[in-house]
Order: sequence, then structure tokens, then C-alpha cells
Amino acid sequence: MEKILRSLVAACLGFGALFAGAAHATTVSPVIVDLQSSGRGVVANISVNNTGASSLPIEIHVTPLTPTATGLQPGKADSDDDLLVTPPSALVPAGTTQTFRVQWIGDPELTASKHYYVSIDQLPVKLPEGQSAVQVVYNFQVLVSVSSPDKKPELAVTAVAPVIVDGKPAVAITVRNNGQAHGYISQHRLKITATDSSGAEIFSKTISGAEFQRTLAYVTKVAPAFSLRGGTREVLRGMIARGLGLR
Repeated sequence: MEKILRSLVAACLGFGALFAGAAHATTVSPVIVDLQSSGRGVVANISVNNTGASSLPIEIHVTPLTPTATGLQPGKADSDDDLLVTPPSALVPAGTTQTFRVQWIGDPELTASKHYYVSIDQLPVKLPEGQSAVQVVYNFQVLVSVSSPDKKPELAVTAVAPVIVDGKPAVAITVRNNGQAHGYISQHRLKITATDSSGAEIFSKTISGAEFQRTLAYVTKVAPAFSLRGGTREVLRGMIARGLGLR
């Protein structure tokens, strides 16, 4: 029994090393890309750095995203021709960096932002006949948002209400974007105040966009960096009582 346990532990450690090696073998930068529908901003680059010991086969897929009240919902992969990524596949040698060009080739006069996931997918390697092994493959998703250069976001908090979530105090915040381009909450500050029945201020706290984003990240299904598409309404519900000092 002890021998079996030792074998299981060794196997688990082996799997752990395998997963750890895969996780640190590749880096992708940037993971959020903002493009413009015309001008110089129609093009950007995504870099894939292979720090592993073997070549890395990669395939690119582009998935359009549809904004909803709960975030960006993926559509069918490779069903939209407006965003071009080249090359569509590559073999990245060990210790080298491959650059992928992302270019907007759609309507130069967008009336609202468009969003995509550019998936960088590792392909499994074909093994010699009769040989078996566990292969760990992965994919990175880069959020690409496109807006017209003459369109701007207009983010505003339209409602704040105390709520109880799982028996604990929380705050429901409604943020509306009245503009025609996406915006980022992380680029703004949020100030929350509370008053008593006489109107006297009894609580006040200012939260940076980055802090607000971190606080809500685990309970909010919206795009990375909280991208709000122009003309949409997002209800950001999060148990932010701890961040507000309410518990």
C-alpha cells in the first residue's frame, strides 16, 4: 500500500511539473487591444513568446462578442471577416517571439464599438506511432475592441442601492454608457456616500477604478477591464461591502 501511495504521489508530482512547465512556457502580450476603425489605429500587434524548450505550434481563431446586460457573450468562431489576424497559424521555435498582426478591415464609420476574442490556441503534437504521452495544450484569449475615432464613451452611474446578498450587505450599482464607444471603469474613480434621514453625510469612500475592478472581478461577468459598449446598460452587482468598510 505504501508503495502504491508513493507511486501515486510521484505521478501527481509529475503531472504538477508538466502543468507548471506548460503554464510558464509561453507569454502573450498584450491581452487587451483597442483598435480604431480608421486611421493609424486600425492595426496592432500581439506577441507570443515561447520560452519553452521545444517548438510551439499555434493556430489563431477570432470570435465575435455580443454585449449583453451581463457581459460579452461569444458567438461562432471565425464567423466575422471584419477583423483580420495574420498569420493565421505559426510554428514558434523555442526561445523566439512570434508577432501576429491584428487589423480592422470592416466599416470605417462604426456607430458602436465591436468586440472580439482573438484566441491563440496551441495545437497538439503528433506523436510517433506506438508512443503515448500526456499532452497539455492551452489557449490564450486576447480581448480586441474596435471603435470609431470620433466616437467617445460617456459612462455615468445612474443608480446605487443597498442590497443583501447571501445574508451580507452589498451595493448594486447601475452604470450606463450613453456614448457610442466602449469605455473602461478602471480609468475612472467611484465615490460612494451615504446620508441619514436629515441629509447629513454619515459615510464616504472614494474607490479607484483599479480597486473597484479588483473588488468586482470575481462576481461580475463582464469583459476584462470592465469594457462597457456604447449605448448599453450594465448592472454591476458585487459584494463590495468589505472594500467599502461595511464589514
